[in-house]
Parts: sequence; structure tokens; C-alpha cells
Amino acid sequence: MAERFDAVVLGMGPGGEVAASRLISGGKRVAVVEKELIGGECAYWACIPSKTLLRPPEVRGEARRAFGTGVPELEMEAIFDYRDYMIRNLDDAAQVEGYERQGATVVKGAGKIVGPGKVEVNGETIEAGHIVVATGSAPNVPPVEGLDEVTVWTNREVTTSREVPRRALIVGGGPNGIEAAQWLSRFGSEVTIVQSADRLIDREDPRVGELIRGALEEEGIRVLTGRKAARARRDGEGAVVELDDGAEVGTDVVVIAAGRRPRTEGLGLETVGIEPDGGAIPVDDRCRAAEGVWAIGDATGVALFTHVAKYQGRVAADNILGRERRADYRGIPRVVFSDPEIAACGLTEEQARREGMATATATLDLSRAIARPYTYEEDPRGTLSLVADRKRGVLVGAWAVAPLAGEWIHEAALAIRAEVPIEKLLDSVAQFPTYSEAYLYCLERLDL
Repeated sequence: MAERFDAVVLGMGPGGEVAASRLISGGKRVAVVEKELIGGECAYWACIPSKTLLRPPEVRGEARRAFGTGVPELEMEAIFDYRDYMIRNLDDAAQVEGYERQGATVVKGAGKIVGPGKVEVNGETIEAGHIVVATGSAPNVPPVEGLDEVTVWTNREVTTSREVPRRALIVGGGPNGIEAAQWLSRFGSEVTIVQSADRLIDREDPRVGELIRGALEEEGIRVLTGRKAARARRDGEGAVVELDDGAEVGTDVVVIAAGRRPRTEGLGLETVGIEPDGGAIPVDDRCRAAEGVWAIGDATGVALFTHVAKYQGRVAADNILGRERRADYRGIPRVVFSDPEIAACGLTEEQARREGMATATATLDLSRAIARPYTYEEDPRGTLSLVADRKRGVLVGAWAVAPLAGEWIHEAALAIRAEVPIEKLLDSVAQFPTYSEAYLYCLERLDL
């Protein structure tokens, strides 16, 4: 006879963990199913190791740009040791024990829905009143002839390797590609980014791509936009990648950073009447995919961010617990932890216009407006841009390319989400001297 639970969570990345913990705290009997490591991609092969690897060379870069400071050395073995500590040495024993101690049943294996309220794992059936699908995403590997003949790294290899390749070609100029390019370059690699779009991080305002391209090229990173990797072949100990324009780039490692796709294949979704849309699980604003089935995180394709997965985990769990809650994706922050950081939220100007808004925009060079950039570094950098809806008098979008932008973008994120009137924002008082002070000067430039 199958064991019965209130809920079963398929996939224990950040979203699954939040949902499971909330349900357990709400008194539900929960089973969690994970085929790899509890903590998921983010904890072991993505967010945590990548940000850990970015920090030491960032400190070195900050020292170079500051005044009256020496430049610290990078101790690579110590960096990799700390990275391994941060990713728990790819061991989730403590996490398994923690959930079992809370009363959850932990099942290691690939789960598959086999009918309403039924999940099969390792040949055994689990029955539950609710199924939460949180299976995450997988790397999108573009079709490149001969790719299987050369050394290829996805985010997993690039974030866990203890070796720094002499040369690295990165396919993809989005957030993951930009971050990997910067830490590899600062660790000593000769890095080339190949981006099929005509600019880096092409989902953001065009100016964002221009600014970060300039910063990367200033550090010696080669950036090729409007190009695609077409073919790859071995060349001695390394490889040669031919681009679609006939140019060739020598490399030792090809790093795939061409986005990610929802991981929904083989889940048995058809047995509960769910038909994926472009590989993603369609959900309503309560994160419900079907009667008794909920989906959260990258598997939904809504926004492939850890913080969105965690948010959806809270929404789904609260609805299962009987607390009516609906998801609102306005003002979600989007951050690239490069140097300088890229941070954005809400709509771009182009997106706002496509939605029929009459927009007002303002862009501010921080070094010309506020004091903080000069106290932070000797050759100040930083740009902030705001997008407003003239009719409603509220912000609808913002972006910044500047030091610590990922920390201070949240003022704009909250203003967008709460629809704080611009007149109220203009009356706010920012700490002096901070980067947040830039909002006042940029708001005053909006032609409303």
C-alpha cells in the first residue's frame, strides 16, 4: 500500500526547500523527492559558487580602483577551498538529516507523476493530496557541430573546477556568461565571449549592454556580438571554434552559458492533464498547474531566478495551507554580479511602450551628480536610468550599472511594486553619501 502524505515536493532546490519548509511549519505531513542534492543547482553549481568565485577578484579590482591602497594577491587554492566549503563539498547529508529531523520523509531518486495525487520514485508510489513540482532547469546547449569532440563546460564544471584554463571561449553573453567571463579573466584566463544577439545581456536596455561591454573589454576580455559558434574541432591539447562568419577562435575550454530551459521532460505531466508550453509548466497566479498540482521556480518559465522560485514557493505553500495568496511579478530585481554590477527591475522603456504607456525616462551619470562614487573609487563609474508612466505618475522600470547596484536597486523595485507616487519619492530623504542618493537627482530629471 502506498504511503500517504499531505504534500510531496518534486525537486529540492531553493523553491522546493521554501515550499517544503513552509508546509512542514504549517503542520503538513510532507515527502520531499530529490534525484541529486538537496539545495539544488543554486546551492552547488550556480548562484552560491559563482558569487563566491567572483568576490576575491572583485576585492582585488576594488583595491586597484581605490586610492592609496596596495593590491592583494589571489591565493587560488584558498579560494577554491572556500568555494568547496560554500558548496558543502557537494554533500547534502546535513540537509537530509535536517529535513528528517523536522519530520519530513526524504526520498532520493527521480520522481514521476503517475496520476492524480500519485508520484512514483524508485519503483515505489507516494500518494499525496498536493504535488509541488520544483524540478528547476537545465543548460541550453546550442547545436554546434563537433562540440562533443572538445572540452565543454556548463555552469556545473565552470563553478566547481579547481583548474583555470589558459583560454576560455564562452558561448552566451547573458548574466552567466558575463559573470564567468569576468572571474575567469581575473584568474588569468584569456577569455572570449561569443554572443548571438547584437549586444550583451540583450533582454535589458541597450545602454546596459554597451556599458558592461566597455568594462569587460577594458579588462582584456574579447567580446564578439552578432556571432554564433558554428563548428568546433580538436587542435592539439586545445580546440578551435569556427564562428558563423568564418572567423576562428582558439580555446582550451568551451563554456556553455546560452541560457537555461525548464526541466520538465519525463515528469508524467500528461497523467494529470498538464501540457507544457515551450517546455514550461503553465501556472495561474496562485502557482497552480492543475487540480492538486502546483509548480514553482524555473520549471514554470516565469522568471528563472532563485528569488522568484523562493517567492513562488511561499505563494504555493500558502495556498495549500488555505491562505489565499496570488503572485505579483512587478518589480522583480534582476542582478548580474559583475564589476560593476548590473541591476534592473520592472520594464525597459521599449517594453513599457509596447504595453501602450506614455513614458518618461531619465538617465544619470553618477559621477556628475553625487559624492559617493568619489569616496568609493578614484576613477568613478556608474549610471542609473528610470522609466516612468506619465499617466499614473509612477515608476515602471529602472536599471543601473554601478558598484553595489544589486544592493540599492531594491528602492526602485519596491517603488514599482507598491506603485509609490513619484511625488512621494521626490520627498524622500536618502543617507549622504550613498549611491541611493542618485534616485532623487534622476527622478528630478523625469519630464512628467
